[in-house]
Formats: sequence, C-alpha cells, structure tokens
Amino acid sequence: MRSDEVMRLGPVIAVVVIKDAGQAEPLARALAAGGIKAVEITLRSPAALEAIRRAVDAVPEAVVGAGTVLSPRDLQAVTDAGAAFAVSPGATPSLLDAARGGAVPLLPGVASATELMVALERGYDRFKLFPAEAVGGRSLLKGLAGPFAEARFCPTGGITRDNAQSYLDLPNVLCVGGSWVAPEAMMAAADWEGIERLAREASTGLRAGD
Repeated sequence: MRSDEVMRLGPVIAVVVIKDAGQAEPLARALAAGGIKAVEITLRSPAALEAIRRAVDAVPEAVVGAGTVLSPRDLQAVTDAGAAFAVSPGATPSLLDAARGGAVPLLPGVASATELMVALERGYDRFKLFPAEAVGGRSLLKGLAGPFAEARFCPTGGITRDNAQSYLDLPNVLCVGGSWVAPEAMMAAADWEGIERLAREASTGLRAGD
C-alpha cells in the first residue's frame, strides 16, 4: 500500500499512544467499526511495537501504521512488527533513503519549504505537516500550494474536531491526523463504544477533498 492510498482511506488517520498493548485490539476494532480504517500507533511508549503486532494480527479490517518513526532502526522495527505504513515527525536524509528502498511506505514530516524540497528531491510527494497549527497551519498550506503543486498533506498537531474540516477544505490536503477520536481518558476507561461513536462522527461528518 502506498502513502497516497493510506491518506485516501478516510478523512482522518487516528493518531494514538498505547501504553498497554492489551488496548490495541479493542481500540483498532472500535475505530474501524466507526469508519476510521487508518490507525497510527506512535512509538511513544514501550508497548507500541507489541500493540502494532496485536492490532495487525487481530483486526485485519484496520490499516495499522506506526508514528514517531525517527530513524532507519525505528523503520526496520515497525516493518518487522507488521506496520502497513510509517509516519515521521520530521525527516533526515538517512530515514528518507532507507524508506525509499523499504517495504513500508513513509509519510515524512515537514514544517517548511526547505524540508519539503529535500524530500521532493528524493521522490516523495505525500507528507505530514507537523506540528500543523504551530508552524502556520492553513496559511502555510495555502502558501505551499503554489510552488509545490504536486505535494499533498496530512496535517497533524493541533487538529481538532472543530478545525479539521477547515484543513480538509484545502485542495492540497487529503486527510488529517487526529488524536481526538481516541482520547486517553476513554482508552484508560476502556470506553470502546465511546471511541466508536467519536470515530463515526469524524468519518461521516468530515469530508475529504481532492
């Protein structure tokens, strides 16, 4: 699966931090049942790799990826865990080069025109804008649209249910990354029905363009 295909699975890629690998299966099921197929499990906890393995094995209807991939070593680890895609908050030359020859597509993070140009030179044209709100949000994306017409983005960082559609309305945005569909408090309480409801609200209430 290519990055473009992942970004077109729906208007929202769920971005989650899983501290207990036992949460992976019910969380992925709840999100998928609510219409959110793409799940980015970030490498921000010791349980992340095991969580990816469990979600991949138990919930085939979900497209499970890995976030916070910082190095070629991280990329290899998430590949071995079965991730369908990888997402990085930024992009080093070594990571970009490793991913170009790897089995798992990388959605590299960018925050400026210069970073975008470096990745474009290496053949990438699908990106994560991060941290979206902090680096200029919609204004930056509008500014990038002219000189980088081929680039498409998944803004992440500061995206909420209230501002998500304003990003999705931009022609160079294919989807957004959102953590609001799986709040930490709901996960801790095992409120999978509540998460399914939030996922359904997002998947049916938001509209992706392009």
